[in-house]
Amino acid sequence: MDAVGVALLREVLAGTEWLRETRRFAGALRHSAVARGGGLLLVGTDGYEPWHLAAHLDEEAARCGLPELAPTLVRHRVPPGAPAHLSAGLERLSAAGHDGTLLVVTPQDGPPAGDGLLERVDDVRRGGATILALGGTADDPRLRSLAHDVLCVPAAAGPDRPDRPDLDAVQHLISAAAAEDAPRGRRFLDRLSRLAEQLSAPPPHRW
Repeated sequence: MDAVGVALLREVLAGTEWLRETRRFAGALRHSAVARGGGLLLVGTDGYEPWHLAAHLDEEAARCGLPELAPTLVRHRVPPGAPAHLSAGLERLSAAGHDGTLLVVTPQDGPPAGDGLLERVDDVRRGGATILALGGTADDPRLRSLAHDVLCVPAAAGPDRPDRPDLDAVQHLISAAAAEDAPRGRRFLDRLSRLAEQLSAPPPHRW
């Protein structure tokens, strides 16, 4: 879904709570990732990997000049030969740090986060990181007790209820809003810095 698709989705959802809620949640995500600056970790459940959201956040981070929004996708199982950016296992959570941000994404119609993951999330929170939860089982009492902010996407949402988007659509809204609402002064300074680097770089060899 590109910018046009996001705009059309927003038109469909005009007048519903979803635009307000996704912007609120995106603001919390951006504030924690950018203001704290300790890195953004993204993890799903044992049977659900939020690689789609990871890719969109990475694209939006590059587009708006906020590298702090680019997440590290943490995987329950890392297959042999996985590229470096897809090779972070669950042990990466232990390095979140007190200034880190962890976004836990759970599926709409799948099992909730298991005991093993919740124990690791608890350790991350005890270490001082900010915990955010998104998805169909984000309101699970155990996960909710650990999260500083929660956005639940009910399993009943879907194409038969256009006023209630599914999890994929909500992820698009969040990633777009997190980038669009980035402070303009920060984006200007980032662009100015990149321009200065280009001007000060030696000319390329043409032969």
